[in-house]
Amino acid sequence: MKKILFTFLVGTLFISHSCINDNEDPVAVPPIEGAVADPLVGGAAQPNQVWIDLSDIDPVTKLPKQKYTRRTDWDLAFYSGNAFKVMLNSSIMMAAGKIQNATDFDQVNESTVAGLKNQVQVANFNPDNIAFIDDVAGNFPTGYTAIEEIKANDTENGIYLVNMGKDIFTGSIPVGSVTTGGDMRGWKKIQVLRAGDGYKLKSANLDGTEYIEILITKNPAYNYSFVSLNNKSEVIIQPEKNKWDICFTVFTNTITGAGSYIYADFVNHNNLGGAGAYEVKIDAPASGLDAYNAFKVSDIDQSKFVYDDHRIIGGNWRNPVGTNGLEVYGDRFYIIKDADGYYFKLRFTRLTNTLGERGFPQFEYKPL
Repeated sequence: MKKILFTFLVGTLFISHSCINDNEDPVAVPPIEGAVADPLVGGAAQPNQVWIDLSDIDPVTKLPKQKYTRRTDWDLAFYSGNAFKVMLNSSIMMAAGKIQNATDFDQVNESTVAGLKNQVQVANFNPDNIAFIDDVAGNFPTGYTAIEEIKANDTENGIYLVNMGKDIFTGSIPVGSVTTGGDMRGWKKIQVLRAGDGYKLKSANLDGTEYIEILITKNPAYNYSFVSLNNKSEVIIQPEKNKWDICFTVFTNTITGAGSYIYADFVNHNNLGGAGAYEVKIDAPASGLDAYNAFKVSDIDQSKFVYDDHRIIGGNWRNPVGTNGLEVYGDRFYIIKDADGYYFKLRFTRLTNTLGERGFPQFEYKPL
């Protein structure tokens, strides 16, 4: 991998290791000094998903490289591991419901799903709508998915009504506010089958138009293979699974008693790629900044790393409704372990730009 190779090459010039203690293996220090990063979220409509590898530094800017795509660039993600799982694009409020007793794809139409449309919704304050979204912890392949795991027997794979979510908002947004969705993107019917070690996707509008079939081959270098139903094709979205650590995105989460809900300013870590994270929260009157600056590799608590829930950072780093207006919490920071075993401390320094507009976050981080 690029990071290991780079570390090996520079090792002839210097060797720098820190140890937790004499009885543990040394912790490799990545060949960077840390940086301040401005994720290219894109403003108050938050149009982009931004993937960042903390140890992949641009040699010119000295900043971490970013890959970003528009949230509407994809609809379905097909898991590349041993299980056969299909995920929805939660960043645009997609949902899916199995059409009961449907066995013929062509016979599914507007009239047969009229009642189901009222249920397959996101953020309508109905606790039952959780059944129509994927496990928000992102703990796949074991986590629940709205589309059931794809079976080897074709007749066991259901036909689904898919709420295509919302487009990116294009109007004006008041300073300090966000608008996470625009116009509705409509509905699709889909069925997913196995095709050897990959997938076969059937999709159409409810009236049968725009029918497509796509074969998706699993690529083990990536967490998922992605498909755009509107573009009728497979698309590249995430970097390779060991080449990103955190992602800035709009995200469908849940609220106890209220079902699914949409969040701006959300940050997920790459748990499927082997990354772990945990939060360090400092009690008053101690200073969170002082604690962050003083935190060193020997302070890492291995027992606190979370690998089965990618929401550890989530929206916990900011307060969009504080009594003092928008704010970044100063009493907490985050420890991240990437897939190559490198450790970082990370704290957020900005929620808005200098004009007070949302969608311009900033963070700083350093290797440990």
